[in-house]
Amino acid sequence: MNKAQPRILQLLPALGDGGVERGTVEMAGYLSLRKIENWVASAGGPLLEALAATDAHHIALDVGRKSPFTILANAKKLARIIDENGIDIVHARSRAPAWAGWLACRLARRKPRFLTTFHGVYSHGNGLKRAYNRVMLKAPIVVANSAFIRDHIISVYGFPAERIILSPRGVDTALFDPAKVGEEQRSKLREELGAKNGAPLVTIVGRITDWKGHRYLVEALALSSNRAWHLAIVGSGSDSVIAEIKALVADRDLGDRVTIAGSRRDIPAIMAASDLVISTSTRPEAFGRVAIEAEVMGTPVIATAHGGSLETVIDGETGFLVAPADAGALAEAIDAALADPARLKAMGQAARQHVLANFTVEMMLEKEFSAYEAVMADPR
Repeated sequence: MNKAQPRILQLLPALGDGGVERGTVEMAGYLSLRKIENWVASAGGPLLEALAATDAHHIALDVGRKSPFTILANAKKLARIIDENGIDIVHARSRAPAWAGWLACRLARRKPRFLTTFHGVYSHGNGLKRAYNRVMLKAPIVVANSAFIRDHIISVYGFPAERIILSPRGVDTALFDPAKVGEEQRSKLREELGAKNGAPLVTIVGRITDWKGHRYLVEALALSSNRAWHLAIVGSGSDSVIAEIKALVADRDLGDRVTIAGSRRDIPAIMAASDLVISTSTRPEAFGRVAIEAEVMGTPVIATAHGGSLETVIDGETGFLVAPADAGALAEAIDAALADPARLKAMGQAARQHVLANFTVEMMLEKEFSAYEAVMADPR
């Protein structure tokens, strides 16, 4: 990269509490530490305070709106922002922001470089949808957040493999550090989440939606031979889906063995206190941070065998992989995991080492930053 540090603008719909949003804030902090002035344009959200702590500039702009008229209006606003602030790279992390950013790069007098990170498998069932998605591939360099996504970009869109930089998502090991969670805190959390008298604590963390597969987990636990466990469901979701889960729990007579804990901010400690963390997504996760966050806390994972989980969970070594939407297979995996506490503990230790060797936030940021260097060096 040139001695003159580039000025970088990241675009995303909002600063919610998901993986895309956290990755944006992490990159903003990384750039600031490197003395690179950087901006983030979004509609704001819960991570706005965390972004402010990085010294990045936030521009309140609802770039996630999909109306063609709004995209064009946002493009014109972004073009002015590019020119006024001397932006060198526009980095889009979602499709509507990418359309606004790509157009802005053409409208601006400055003509910055355009870059995208492909964070998910967007709906691509017809030509119109694929045409909308292709804005993510209008950059000379594209970042893929997992090998699964890289292969998807190549197979579905025919994008050249040599123009893709693989940057798997990473975990913040300063935040997710099992040494910071003492036995007393673990015991208190286990009791608070309902795992009393030494009962194994099984936890699922994430937004409560149909595709995250909560109902298959409840069905699996109802089928399991092991009857000692307690399940903690951690996360927020729509009232209707939560009501369905509660009804299923009651119907399977599991009410005293399931705690719906809601959204929590002590996720690292909860994962450290858990014996087993479950990821039951019925559709492939583009990457799935939950798996590596649990593993780095020394807790094995049972995950559905598709998408990013195939990269983050080593079946039989750091956890278990099961068929999606298969309550019977999941029940068997839970029984196998809880039947041998010594093996489970050894798996947790292996899981932590697996993440430290492959999926830290430092590795992620260095890879993504290499895309900035590549796009600045690319004559296109």
